[in-house]
Amino acid sequence: MSATDLTHEGDTATAIAGRFVDARLNAHGFSTYPGRAPTSMSEAYETQDAAIALFPDRIIGWKVGMVPPAQQATLNAKRLAGPIFARNLWHAGTAPTALPAIAGGFAAVEAEFVARVGAVDPAKTDWTLEEATACIAALHIGVELAGSPLSTINDLGSAVVASDFGNNGGLVLGPGIEDWAARLDGIEVETTVDGDVIGRGTANSIPMGVLESVRFLIEHLARRGRPVSEGTLISTGAVTGVHRVQIGARSVCAFSGVGEIHCTVVTAGA
Repeated sequence: MSATDLTHEGDTATAIAGRFVDARLNAHGFSTYPGRAPTSMSEAYETQDAAIALFPDRIIGWKVGMVPPAQQATLNAKRLAGPIFARNLWHAGTAPTALPAIAGGFAAVEAEFVARVGAVDPAKTDWTLEEATACIAALHIGVELAGSPLSTINDLGSAVVASDFGNNGGLVLGPGIEDWAARLDGIEVETTVDGDVIGRGTANSIPMGVLESVRFLIEHLARRGRPVSEGTLISTGAVTGVHRVQIGARSVCAFSGVGEIHCTVVTAGA
């Protein structure tokens, strides 16, 4: 029985979360939202929180994504967040990193700058850009696997995206950037899939900047009662875009003067 077979009009956030978690754990894809889709970010994070409680793993980081301008006023949000779990953190090496995509679901590669935070005041709920920047202990290059069992997730709006872990399937952590504060703006990023260049950008390609993503995430989680702990990773946004990939695809995300991260998309659960 599929998640869509279990859809009911009166579904609770916990019931919907359970279907997403079951689909993720069993690598089962589907194309219809498994319940009544959220229409607000508060509804979305209620479902996300329920799914976090059900998922059998610990959170080691968070991804930050952008809410499209056309949705920002309705949702009263410019960014969204989703958890990254320990089982879905990989460290880039010389061989391509295998990215497990759910057959029949959604998968995309995103070149990202990844912040590792130091000590954060757990009682503080309002953060300035300067305060948040001071909490960054290191900045790395990385690749987010945007992934969900819901194949249409990016077509259904940012509230739907947030409800399923922010459409996160994992994070490849690359090397740290030496003297990152001075170098960040000059790093050029290029994404190639199966030999074709499909995106280019810089840190300034992220609306309001990479550091604003860090500020948003720290403040957002504090206000949700989930203060950021030391060592948490923050994947700050898709520098060259969200590049949907199929199983078998090979990608290279190159960060000028820092390094390259090679990945190959494999079938989850195979």
